[in-house]
Amino acid sequence: MKTIALTVMAIALTSAWSYAAAPTHDYVGVTVCKMCHQTAKNGEQFQKWQASKHAQAYKTLLTPEAQKIAEAKGIKGKASEAKECLECHETAYDAPASQLGPKFNKEDGVQCETCHGPGKDYMKMDIMKDRAKAVANGLTLLSVSDGSAQKFCETCHNKKSPTFKEFDFKKMWAQIAHPVPQK
Repeated sequence: MKTIALTVMAIALTSAWSYAAAPTHDYVGVTVCKMCHQTAKNGEQFQKWQASKHAQAYKTLLTPEAQKIAEAKGIKGKASEAKECLECHETAYDAPASQLGPKFNKEDGVQCETCHGPGKDYMKMDIMKDRAKAVANGLTLLSVSDGSAQKFCETCHNKKSPTFKEFDFKKMWAQIAHPVPQK
């Protein structure tokens, strides 16, 4: 119950801040997140991401099939450079280069910072250990119970996508869920 209350409070704070002049945070890239989020103590979150289709999202745009789809949709040029494709296949597709840290790699596809926000200001261990402090420093929390996770996922997994078939949120969430194990 305490975890749910904290999650709801964090999401409410995040939503409130989105209406104010939101600070700009920088992206660090999944290899920076990996340092802490690959251990069993943290639920081997990096490995779960690495085995997911999200990790391959950008690379799919480099395939002949993706190029055919882009051309059929009237997109000029490469699928891997088209805003219409990148908005769902690349983290920080529209961020200025000045916000991308030296370890950030667009080829990492849909990585940690797509869902959790740019990490430079919350990545330090002393900040991450304090959830409210992490949220205050840019961490985005998504929750299944309040619907925010499904709503966020459906910004890409929807009928606007040229390859959309159907999106069963519960089934797909089970494939990518990466909670920190309870102690």
